Amino acid sequence: MLDVVADSTARQFRRAIVMPNLVPPVTSTAMAVAYRDRIVAGVAADHHFTPLMTCYLVDDADPDGIVEGYEAGVFAACKLYPAHATTNSAHGVTDVRRIRPVLEAMQRVGMPLLVHGEVTERDVDIFDREAVFIDRVLDPLRRDFPALRIVLEHITTRQAVDYVAAADDRLAATITPHHLHINRNAMFDGGIRPHAYCLPVAKREEHRLALRRAATSGSAKFFLGTDSAPHMIERKESDCGCAGVFNAPYALESYLQVFDEEGALDRFEGFAAEHGARFYGLPLNEGTVTFDRSGTDVPATIEHDGITLVPFHAGQRLDWRLMS
Repeated sequence: MLDVVADSTARQFRRAIVMPNLVPPVTSTAMAVAYRDRIVAGVAADHHFTPLMTCYLVDDADPDGIVEGYEAGVFAACKLYPAHATTNSAHGVTDVRRIRPVLEAMQRVGMPLLVHGEVTERDVDIFDREAVFIDRVLDPLRRDFPALRIVLEHITTRQAVDYVAAADDRLAATITPHHLHINRNAMFDGGIRPHAYCLPVAKREEHRLALRRAATSGSAKFFLGTDSAPHMIERKESDCGCAGVFNAPYALESYLQVFDEEGALDRFEGFAAEHGARFYGLPLNEGTVTFDRSGTDVPATIEHDGITLVPFHAGQRLDWRLMS
């Protein structure tokens, strides 16, 4: 799978925050180095791609080991998955109080915390789990660790937009291309549409519109984060289909179409190339990306070495084409 999809991201981006929810999860510096090496080996050298690795937090995570990995330049951040919140999150954190020593260490050295923002209690409606997470988990966490830099990843609700916008500059959020394009109707358009199913799930139209306003606002608190999640077609189209949208192959064209539709092309560079880098304390990339309006026809499937994937916008035409 890595050989099939790595070039899709590297063709679009010079670097990427790499999620650690493998089997087994990436919980140590040595595991992160090994995964980084596999990614680099799977990418064409002329892409000059840099994977930025993250550490998967578990209840008994080692603060000293994580800080050592961060200060050595291996880890760019830690990722908090509430246990069972999404794909391969069974080993995630069962209670944020269990990782207080790690959070204290991260706050001390300025290491970012990346958060999958959903509660997992079965009695909470799946469409409310992000908003409830903000109230029950994120807000208390920020009060306890006021200097900790946090990215609330792949936000999906108006409540998340409002919360991040009102917070100080230690809190930011990423927004995916698919949550800018689809609302929850996409999962049920003429039948069950498993390739529109992701976690957090798409919400009502009011939330999609709030995300579009945030992404195109020019605010440095919001920046690009694809959350691209490839799964083989047979694992999506099954009686228990995997959560995830594979958007990497045409991510920039997808985002750019939204900014064009919203009359905000002048704000696209900030969202795509500046706000995230500055939040992470990284230098801005050199060089440019060139698009034109000749358009892009997205294939119905992408196939390689016996693996078939369905990309986001499958069978559709996007208005822009990535030239170089």
